Amino acid sequence: MKNIIVTGATGRMGSRIISVSEEYTDIMLCGALEKKGHKDLGKDIGLLLGLGEKKVQLNDDLENIIGGADVVIDFTAPAAAIQNIEVAAKKGKAMVIGTTGLSKEEIDTIRGLSGNIPVVLAPNMSVGVNLLLKVLGDVARVLGDDYDIEIIEAHHRLKKDAPSGTALKMAQVIAGAVQRDLDEVGVYARKGIIGERSKKEIGIQTVRAGDIVGEHTVLFGGLGERIEITHKASSRDTFARGALKAALWVGGQKPGLYDMQDVLGLK
Repeated sequence: MKNIIVTGATGRMGSRIISVSEEYTDIMLCGALEKKGHKDLGKDIGLLLGLGEKKVQLNDDLENIIGGADVVIDFTAPAAAIQNIEVAAKKGKAMVIGTTGLSKEEIDTIRGLSGNIPVVLAPNMSVGVNLLLKVLGDVARVLGDDYDIEIIEAHHRLKKDAPSGTALKMAQVIAGAVQRDLDEVGVYARKGIIGERSKKEIGIQTVRAGDIVGEHTVLFGGLGERIEITHKASSRDTFARGALKAALWVGGQKPGLYDMQDVLGLK
């Protein structure tokens, strides 16, 4: 049995993780965290989410509730995620972090703290996306410089970071496979007279509209043909199940920084 705390508990992802955790007999919710000043602090999270009473009150201080937890699952914002992992590292509790928009400095902080606790850090917890990440590297290596590479991602209008963490991870995997530096070849917008496309660039384009859960297409364009590989998420529950799978896995690992490729045995 793994006791979990979910941060951002009333948010789009946190609420789904808590709801989906009801399907698991080997997972128990022992804490629910929200930001200070949240209007529902002190209320039962089960009643707030329509799950029935769970005797777990919404709290705003991780240190107050972390004692009985095995794993903290974090889908919040970068600054909050850093605060939460600092508490988890101090208390010796494993973490699953799905928060996106992290800076290089924040990722370095997480990497440093993972020397004390096991941490799964992944921009996308979907099994399908993580299988796709493994495949994309192989495809890119075979096609090489003869095919132009474009990544198009689409999400709901409320998403704060762009491009998505998943699109960036795809670009990093592909860039590594074809031995390019993404910082040098990534192109995130095009406008005006930009000249011919270079062979080395990797385009990453963003769409924000409506309630799109998450769509990612990687396009390999050659002369006379193109290959498109697409993943479309129709429900956040696929990410929630991935996060719970990661929580079950990470609780038994040694300190270190892991990703969903480790969780799924794809490495």
